Parts: sequence; C-alpha cells; structure tokens
Amino acid sequence: MQTTEKSNLIKALKEGTVVVTFEKIDTKEIRVMPCTLNPDLLIENNVKIKINNLSADSDHFVAWALDKQAWRSFRLSTVISWEKK
Repeated sequence: MQTTEKSNLIKALKEGTVVVTFEKIDTKEIRVMPCTLNPDLLIENNVKIKINNLSADSDHFVAWALDKQAWRSFRLSTVISWEKK
C-alpha cells in the first residue's frame, strides 16, 4: 500500500467507519473488520483512549473494532481492501 493510500485510510478512519479486509498473520484467515478512529464513535462506544499519532510511514495500524468492541491491529502489508461506510 502506497503512502497516499495509507494517508487516505487514516483520514477515513478518523472521519467514520471503515471496513478493512486483511489477512491475519497468525492464521492466514481473511478478516473483515468494521473499525474506526472517529472521536465521536469512540465516545459512543465508551472508549476513553484516542489514537492520534498514526503515521502513513508505519505498516502497523491500530483501530477500534466495532464488531469486537476492542482495539485491534493489522498490518497494512496484509490489507486486501478497505472502504468507507
């Protein structure tokens, strides 16, 4: 994933809900994860911690998984696709 697309993903996560499809590293299973970094959605989910320092230079992203109600991470190198919802 190129830096521009990484930046677009970060922006989309901060604006609302994004569905990220990626391959899990440990099991090679395909995971479809609705997630967010949007402050309003985090508050709605009683999340007190906000992630502000994501960098498009990193391969490792952390986001709030709406389906699991927990922080989850994924590597951008394993992302198959993503879309805003």
